[in-house]
Amino acid sequence: MKTLIRWALRFLPRPFLIRASYLFMQVIKPFLNGDKVTCPVCGSSFKKFLPYGVHSRNNVLCPSCLSLERHRLIWIYLERETDFFTAPRRVLHVAPEQCFLGRFRKLKNLVYMTADLESPIADYHFDLHKIPFECNHFDAILCNHVMEHVADDRKVLSEILRVLRPGGLAILQVPRDPGLTATYEDSAITDPRDREVHFGQKDHVRLYGTDYPDRLRSAGFLVSEWSVRENFTPDEIEKYRLAQEEVLYITSKPG
Repeated sequence: MKTLIRWALRFLPRPFLIRASYLFMQVIKPFLNGDKVTCPVCGSSFKKFLPYGVHSRNNVLCPSCLSLERHRLIWIYLERETDFFTAPRRVLHVAPEQCFLGRFRKLKNLVYMTADLESPIADYHFDLHKIPFECNHFDAILCNHVMEHVADDRKVLSEILRVLRPGGLAILQVPRDPGLTATYEDSAITDPRDREVHFGQKDHVRLYGTDYPDRLRSAGFLVSEWSVRENFTPDEIEKYRLAQEEVLYITSKPG
């Protein structure tokens, strides 16, 4: 299973993967019946989750809704710490994750819009370097594991800040290397194989370090941190299969 998933992530086009995953999860679910792990997004329990990643991680992919560690963390944060599920909000969701998409669309309190360059499940298709919405348009923006793909992340962050209303919430997670103090990027590295070696994935153009929250602040965001270690017990971390080192950066627009 690890080898199959790793091969699919490495070689199959993303739009095809998105479509094929719906059939895949229906086939695999019956083989994982159990109650060792629980997904807070869909509420399903299993004896274990599936492996996932080009550099495979064990027991992380929910076979029901396809949530990963970061998705389960975001869901729990929104449930515990915000009124996202009840208050009226205009939301932009960039690169919408399948585990969230249908659930957020059903929320009657949200005006919910999705965007992506190529995803077949997104409402809008545009380049984040020039977001086609007016200033202060959205109450909340979700844009996770996207910044490592864009050519100019500072430009993209400035665009996100522009269309976010003052006081609005943005969750802008990225993969980080906790042992790297300064974000590593080199525009001369263009070969996909070299990018995988340097940045961890063939379509990544940088590897973020522990300076990521400073990068957010320099773009103009207010930033607070909500970490797994400080907000979950060891039993909860294991039950929900969260990444112990994960820190959720909660950003907002001043004013």
